[in-house]
Amino acid sequence: MRVFINGITAILTVLYPLAVYFGVNYVEPWKLAGILIVLLVIKLAISYSDNHWSRPLLMAGVLYCGFAIWSNSLVSLRFYPALVNGVMLAIFSSSLLSPPSLIERLARLQHPDLPPEAACYTRRVTQVWCVFFIVNGVIALATALYSSFEVWSLYNGLIAYLLMGILLGGEYVVRMKTQKYVQ
Repeated sequence: MRVFINGITAILTVLYPLAVYFGVNYVEPWKLAGILIVLLVIKLAISYSDNHWSRPLLMAGVLYCGFAIWSNSLVSLRFYPALVNGVMLAIFSSSLLSPPSLIERLARLQHPDLPPEAACYTRRVTQVWCVFFIVNGVIALATALYSSFEVWSLYNGLIAYLLMGILLGGEYVVRMKTQKYVQ
C-alpha cells in the first residue's frame, strides 16, 4: 500500500506544472498550492520512518507551499520547479563534499562490493547531475520570471522531464559500455 500511495503522489507531484496551467482559470492559487502541500505532507509522512534523502526536498516544498498559500499569487506558483532543482542540487552536491556520493550510495544498494573504478564513475555521474540541476534550475527560474504560463508549463511540465529521461538513458548506455571494461 505504501508503494502505491508513494507512486500516486509522485505522479501527481510531477503533474504540478500542468495542474497550475489548467487550474489557474478555475481555482485560486492558494488552492493549487494547498493540493500540492497535501501531496508533499503525505510523501513526507511515508518517508518519515526511513532515513530518506528526499526529506529535505519535501520539507522545502512544504515551506514553499505555505508561502504560496499565504501570498495567494499566480507568480508564486511558478517557482516550485526552480526550488526543486535547487534542493536537488544541494542534496547531490553535498554528497560530493561528504562521500560517498549519492549515486554511489544508490549503486551500492544493488552492488555492495563496488570496485574503486565504479565508485569513481558514480562520483562523475553525481557531478553531471549537479550540472543538470544548475542548468535546469536556471531555465525553470527564467521561465517563472520571464515567460508566459504556456511556456512555463511546457518547459517544466514536459521538456524538463524529457531532458531528465535523456540524461538517465544516456548514462545507462554509457554505463553498459564502460562496465565491460571495468570488470
